[in-house]
Amino acid sequence: MPNIKSAIKRTKTSAKRREQRMAQKSAMRTSIKRFLTAVDNGEKEKAGELLREAKRKLDKGVTKGLLHKNKAARQKSRLEQKYNALNG
Repeated sequence: MPNIKSAIKRTKTSAKRREQRMAQKSAMRTSIKRFLTAVDNGEKEKAGELLREAKRKLDKGVTKGLLHKNKAARQKSRLEQKYNALNG
């Protein structure tokens, strides 16, 4: 445990930020999984809405520093391919 006042604060803030990042990352993963289950079940309309939400969460993940922009672009592209295969 740190003794210096600034180190104590840094420990608290880093723990708080870590919890926030974990929650954001979890929400992002959950939205992707929801989309994938909708695609597997063949629900076209629901999959469209969930795709929009998943892409939005991925973009937010990039702006918040959770993901690299190329990784997010790759994931969005793969999700789009699955959606197009469902509709095609």
